[in-house]
Amino acid sequence: MQPFTNHTGIAVPLLTNDINTDQIAPNLHAGALKEDYKGMLFARARRRADGSEDADFVLNKPQFRQSGILVTGHNFGAGSSRESAVWSMLANNIRVIVARSFADIYRENCLQNGLLPVVLDDKAADAFTTRVVAVNGEAPFTVDLVTQRISGPGGPDITFEIAAADRTRLLEGLDDIGLTLKQMDDIVNWERRAAKAQPWLQQTQDGR
Repeated sequence: MQPFTNHTGIAVPLLTNDINTDQIAPNLHAGALKEDYKGMLFARARRRADGSEDADFVLNKPQFRQSGILVTGHNFGAGSSRESAVWSMLANNIRVIVARSFADIYRENCLQNGLLPVVLDDKAADAFTTRVVAVNGEAPFTVDLVTQRISGPGGPDITFEIAAADRTRLLEGLDDIGLTLKQMDDIVNWERRAAKAQPWLQQTQDGR
């Protein structure tokens, strides 16, 4: 997993609550699309019934086609646990999602894949959203995980909180296996102590 320290990009306002994973990465049963994570992102919303592009959908607007930060509402990523709902973000260079809250499983999938989920309280979220809408894609914002700050046009830096373990995971590019391997010395020492104290456990045969 690629480590995350900071990311600079255009912030796109998708100001809707309860966006679910089927909306983010719809299962359209199209062979080519199944492996096209870039094209999968909000595929239903981006096109009209006749297949033409919906110019009113925010990610289709010229100033937001190369977005790097998604700004959204409450309960983002509800629904199924499909990882393609994270992979499709990364395929479009969206490395940060700023929301008022996340569905738990989706947030965990973000952390497992190097995508930073930022939660702002209502006051900070209102201020940041106002700035994002006002700049309208004309200038980028920077999200810095080292300093835990969002900087950009229209106002002062905004600080955000993240659990220390989640911050470390992203900064070092670690998934669950990587986090476990960081404790390898302790694991090896425990195994040695256990083998000495209870050697019979090491000799047990699986009789199944």
